[in-house]
Amino acid sequence: MVPVDDGASAAPMDRAVLERLRSRLLGIRPVAAAEIEAGGKPYLRVELAGAYYPHAISARLEIRWYRNDDFTIHYREKREDGAWECRWDRHPNIHNSSDHFHPPPSAHRTEAQDAQWPDDHRDVCQLVFDFLEDRIETLWE
Repeated sequence: MVPVDDGASAAPMDRAVLERLRSRLLGIRPVAAAEIEAGGKPYLRVELAGAYYPHAISARLEIRWYRNDDFTIHYREKREDGAWECRWDRHPNIHNSSDHFHPPPSAHRTEAQDAQWPDDHRDVCQLVFDFLEDRIETLWE
């Protein structure tokens, strides 16, 4: 059993969902690369295209999707002055409801906010990419 609050689910990874997401995301302009990393528990590593970001910022997503529809989607920007990150989660934990959001800029557990996420992985990803579109616009302002 997975310990509560380690950011993971007790369920196994859903590799089929990760593969479908990979195929779908490779067709989206802001995505430069998407690969399933197999070390430890598999996850989908999504590199976002640098042309969308100003000031030498690189960005990526790490997506873990479990067979019980728990998930974690971690967004991270690397910058000269550090990192800017946030995370969308659905998993058992002691700090918030199962569905919760770790807001930027640090995605700390202590700042997590209860949330309500869609059930379907495609809808969750759409929500994340809508957020990223707003974020990219903000970076260019």
